[in-house]
Amino acid sequence: MDERIRQYVNEHRNEFLAELMEACRIPSVSEQEEPLAEMAAWLQARLERAGCDVTYWPVEDGPPIVWAEAGEGERSLLSYSHYDVQPADPLELWDSPPFEPTVREGKLFARGVSDDKGDFMARIHAIETYRAVYGDLPLRFKFFIEGEEEVGSPHLAPLAQAHADELRSDGCLWESGGFDANERYTFYLGVKGIQYLELRARGANTDLHSAYAPIVPNPAWRLVWALNTLKDPDDRIIIDGFQEHVRAITPVEEAYLDAIPFDGDKLKAAWGVSEFIGGIDDREALKRFLYSPTCTICGFRSGFIEEGQKTVLPSEASVKLDFRLVPDLTADLVIQLLRAHLDRRGFTDIEIIPRSAMEAARSNPEARIVQTAVEVAREVYGHEPVVYPSHGGSGPMYPLAQGLGMDAVTVGVIYSGVNMHAPNENIRLEDYFRNIVYLVELIRRFAQV
Repeated sequence: MDERIRQYVNEHRNEFLAELMEACRIPSVSEQEEPLAEMAAWLQARLERAGCDVTYWPVEDGPPIVWAEAGEGERSLLSYSHYDVQPADPLELWDSPPFEPTVREGKLFARGVSDDKGDFMARIHAIETYRAVYGDLPLRFKFFIEGEEEVGSPHLAPLAQAHADELRSDGCLWESGGFDANERYTFYLGVKGIQYLELRARGANTDLHSAYAPIVPNPAWRLVWALNTLKDPDDRIIIDGFQEHVRAITPVEEAYLDAIPFDGDKLKAAWGVSEFIGGIDDREALKRFLYSPTCTICGFRSGFIEEGQKTVLPSEASVKLDFRLVPDLTADLVIQLLRAHLDRRGFTDIEIIPRSAMEAARSNPEARIVQTAVEVAREVYGHEPVVYPSHGGSGPMYPLAQGLGMDAVTVGVIYSGVNMHAPNENIRLEDYFRNIVYLVELIRRFAQV
C-alpha cells in the first residue's frame, strides 16, 4: 500500500469534510422537485471541477440521472449511487438539525450522509486523490447517480436499456457496504428482487349491518381463504409452479455460508422472538435469509378496525404483499403464477394490483471486481472481510449490472450505528477517510490488465 495515498488524504481531511458537509446541507428529499434539482446541479458542478465530462440523462416526470466519465484505459469501472434521501421526520428525535451537518464524537450527523452522499463523495475524492498522487486515471471511471432510489427507482430499468452501451463496464461499484457490528468490513454481491402488490376483494356496494352475513359475501373472508392457499403451516410457499423457478445455489455460494459469521441468538434477543421459523439453526436461517424467496403479508385492511365496536359486514378488503425474489424468479412471473393459482381455486374475483418491482441480482464471487475488492480490503483494513453472496433486501442492481452482463460489489462507508433512514443518521469520519484510501488502491489494482 502506497503511503503517499494516506498522507494525501490526511492532508486534505478538512477540505474533504467541508465538501461532504456542503453536499449534505442540500435537502434533496425524494420527490421534492426544487431540492433535487439543486442537488443535481451541485453534483454536475462538483464533478466538472473533478475533471469529469458530465451530462444529464433526463427522466420523464422525475429528477435527472447525473452521468459523468473520467480517465482512459483498457478497463472501465461503473459507480452507482443516488442523490435523493429519505425524509427527516420525526424532526424532534434529531439531536441536531438533519440538514445542518454536525460533527461530534468523531461522527458526522446529517440526513443522507450514509445513504448515499458519503459514498459518492468518497468516490469523487478518490479520483481526485489518485490524480494528485499518480497522474491520469488508469481506467475509465463512470458515475451513474440517480435521484429516485428512495422511491424504488421507477425509471431506472428502461433508462439503463436505452444507455446500455455507455453503461457496460468491466465491473460495478454499488452503494452501501461497510463495517458490521463486529467491525468486520463486509461486502454484498447481490440483492433479492421484489414484487410488491395488493390483493383486493369486493362484496356489496356498501358496508352492511353484520346481520346480513349469512347471505352476503364477506370480502375479508375471501382474502383470508385466498391467502391460506399461498403458504402451508410450515411456512413454505405453495403457489403452483413457484418453486420450480427458484435457481439452486451453487457449491461456491453454499461454501460462503460457512465463512459468514451469524449470531442467531443475538438477533432473536434483539427482536424478542424465542426461535426462528420452524426452530431452524443459525446456518439454515442464514441460508434462507440470503437465498430463499419470500411471501410476506405487509398489511391487511377491511371493515372497522378502530377501538370500540361496530358490527359491520365490509364491502371491500385489501391486503398488501411483498415477494422477495431470487434469480430466475422474475417479478412478471410472480404475477402470472399468482393469477393462475388463484383462478384455479375459484378466486377469479380477487384483483391483483402490482405496485412496484425489481429483479434479483447476484454477482459471480470469482469475478475480477469481487476478487480485487476483497484483496484490497485485506490490505487497507487489515483483516479478512466478510462476503455475502446476496442480501435479503432489494435494490435496482439488476438493470445496471447483471442485466448488462456486469458483476457488482457493494463498497461504502456504513457501520452498525449509522441509523440509516432514522433520526441521527451518521457516519464515522475515520471510515470515510479510509474509504477514500481504499478506493484509490482499488482503482489502481483493478486497472491492471
